[in-house]
Amino acid sequence: MIRRRVAHPVPAGSRSAVVTGGARGIGAAIARELAGRGYRVLVTDVDETAAKATAAEIGGESAAYDVTDPAAAHAVAARARELAPLGAWVSNAGVGTGGPLADLTDAEARALVEINLLGPVWGSRAAIAAFREQDGGGDLAITASLSGLGPVPGLSLYAATKAAVLSLASALSAEVRVDGIRVHAINPDGVATALLDTMEPRARALVRSGVLLTPDRVATELVGLFGTGRVYKTVPGWRGAMMRLTALAPGPLLRAAPLMQAIGARKTR
Repeated sequence: MIRRRVAHPVPAGSRSAVVTGGARGIGAAIARELAGRGYRVLVTDVDETAAKATAAEIGGESAAYDVTDPAAAHAVAARARELAPLGAWVSNAGVGTGGPLADLTDAEARALVEINLLGPVWGSRAAIAAFREQDGGGDLAITASLSGLGPVPGLSLYAATKAAVLSLASALSAEVRVDGIRVHAINPDGVATALLDTMEPRARALVRSGVLLTPDRVATELVGLFGTGRVYKTVPGWRGAMMRLTALAPGPLLRAAPLMQAIGARKTR
């Protein structure tokens, strides 16, 4: 049986949506996808100028937002509700600092946890409070990663933060189901964005050894979960199956890591 994707539009302008890290890359693609489905999108980013440019492109609004600030999350939710009742919140902001754990600076390690994990925590709490106050439910989404499904040498702390948000999404979906809030997470393989370019060379090579997706593909897959009860999806699916297997028997993957890095390095030439 062929399953067809069911779009999840809203009546034009009837719901607002927040996208964190929305100025560029996956976040900008998600903002475009949501705007195309009728949401009034609030594009947020620490780079206020870039957020304004993306918002202007899609006919949305923008706001400067540091996802490590819990109070700011509630202020962003309030700003979105001035546009229309909140219909969606996408925690997409993240950093991709790679390298062995022992090689990271204290600041790099702290940023990975505070942005990639605590960012979705503070955003989710603000979104849930807004959804409950409206008494109308909505969709809460997190950009996770394939790396959250198994061991990834050279990206150990980054992968740990993504595994954590997957666990968060799974448990949270049960906690808020009674409120009509649907929780989703997307686990993409490597994505062709500026974030990938900033990674430490060995980590970047490991990511590039897999399937390199476009931001638009990730955005379509994520927003395609809205309105459904599916909690998370891995893109492409077969890569998720492989990672699950390596999580059960990590030894072979760890031994193959240098080979995978060599394959990824060749793809960059």
